[in-house]
Amino acid sequence: MLILPDGYKSRLTVRETEHAIKLVKDRFERELAAALNLNRVSAPLFVRPESGLNDNLNGFERPVAFDIKDLHSDVEIVHSLAKWKRMALKKYGYGTGEGLYTDMNAIRRDEDLDNLHSVYVDQWDWELILKREERTEEKLRWIVHRIYDALVLTQDYIHEIFPRLGTFLSRDIKFIHSEELLQMYPNLSAKERELAICKKYGSVFIIGIGGKLSNGERHDGRAPDYDDWSLNGDILIHYPILDCALEISSMGIRVDAASMKSQLETAGLETRAELPFHKAVLADSLPLTAGGGIGQSRLCMMLLGKAHIGEVQASIWPKEMIKKCHEDGIELL
Repeated sequence: MLILPDGYKSRLTVRETEHAIKLVKDRFERELAAALNLNRVSAPLFVRPESGLNDNLNGFERPVAFDIKDLHSDVEIVHSLAKWKRMALKKYGYGTGEGLYTDMNAIRRDEDLDNLHSVYVDQWDWELILKREERTEEKLRWIVHRIYDALVLTQDYIHEIFPRLGTFLSRDIKFIHSEELLQMYPNLSAKERELAICKKYGSVFIIGIGGKLSNGERHDGRAPDYDDWSLNGDILIHYPILDCALEISSMGIRVDAASMKSQLETAGLETRAELPFHKAVLADSLPLTAGGGIGQSRLCMMLLGKAHIGEVQASIWPKEMIKKCHEDGIELL
């Protein structure tokens, strides 16, 4: 649903916005890399379907596929690089405590387009090798703190250059389990619960997304073959311009052999165990990792005080949306 904030006016011109986007991206990725000991690498835009490397997201999104003449077969535009990164860490010879990040670009044709969702997706995908004893909630919280600190430092940096943007991020982030959140707000939907808790604390990390809660429902959908559903979550921030819970990152400690087997069975997707990536995890031949994605356009939108993600990225929008946004002072690129 399109939100048109009353009296909205961008605090930056289009040229200032384009300059600020570059500043935000450059600064945040430097902070992220330093915080988690990550090196930047190149990454694929498309993969072979039979590799099992594409992210299945919630299981119903259709990947964009096309044929390559010399391959005599189809390939798929990636939805994310959640699985590819783990294989890359092994192939490139990374060790414990080391990691990588990359610019991930995707096309998600089945998105419902609104202020936050675009067909074009750009994010920093990152992955970090862990020791087995680090597959804990304590380590997950440590990683979230490091990412959130990088976000706050980037906000402070861009505010020094453009003081009129102001600051609104809380200095710390609240952790809460999805089941605990359900018990706090039993009469609200999952999205309503997210907004309520973000309004209360400002910035929140919800732990445990993918498995069923006590009401028989999942807080949100997660593919069964990359995050461990008990050790993952989302970074959410109350964004006052849209009065919404803005998801900046989905991340977590990745499945090991036991959790992948269990989650594939729960999801009724045991046949995936025959795919190359899944075989490698089940055979314990890939490093144990944590990883996630951090939305680039969403981060820029938030830190630059924009009402629509189309103000910080060039994409395709319905003509009626473009018209309504223009009438309300929202100029889409």
